[in-house]
Amino acid sequence: MTQTVTILSLMLAFMLSGCESASKAPDSVNEETTIQQSPKAQLLEQIDRKYENPEAHYQLGKLAYAEGQLDKADFEYRVALGFNPVHYRAQAGVVKVATDQKQTERAQIIAELYISQAAVSAPASVRLGKAFQNEELGAYALSCYYQATGLTPKSPEPYKLLGYYYLGEGDQVRAEENFRRSFELDPYQTNVAGELGRMGVIIGLPRTVNIENAPGPQ
Repeated sequence: MTQTVTILSLMLAFMLSGCESASKAPDSVNEETTIQQSPKAQLLEQIDRKYENPEAHYQLGKLAYAEGQLDKADFEYRVALGFNPVHYRAQAGVVKVATDQKQTERAQIIAELYISQAAVSAPASVRLGKAFQNEELGAYALSCYYQATGLTPKSPEPYKLLGYYYLGEGDQVRAEENFRRSFELDPYQTNVAGELGRMGVIIGLPRTVNIENAPGPQ
């Protein structure tokens, strides 16, 4: 009798264990589905939670562009700009789409509008320039960087970006010229010093002053 009870108890335990595993299976599937969710689905979820999300719309536009859906990309970029008018990557995206659609005049008009808006400050011009350069719109990036040098002639950043731009274009003369100017304004830029060194330019690093041993006021 005792043996029979023991066997029945074991059978019941196995049955309960099986039921518990079965009940957990759907949760595991849901977790796996969430983990494997596509970037597009994740962005759509973010937009569903908060439609006024410029970054999500911009990223959705990038995905649409990568899939060759230029009209969809343009729409998402413009939605992003509706919620953040100075989303510089979205601005560059709009110009890129117009360029790819062979709407050259329209692309130029839009780009010039954005560049003029970025003239409020050198940092704005630099950010827009970088956005244009990332979209392989070099001529517009160049306009932004030169605009930044005019706004803040003593800032080394725009000259450094011009140096890298011309270096990428294979224009060693202009690259060196702008790297030199950037280095003159800030001689502590190791990356610029490295580029000048590779060009064969001999530069002198500024001497550091020992504050403890520096002469006091007379």
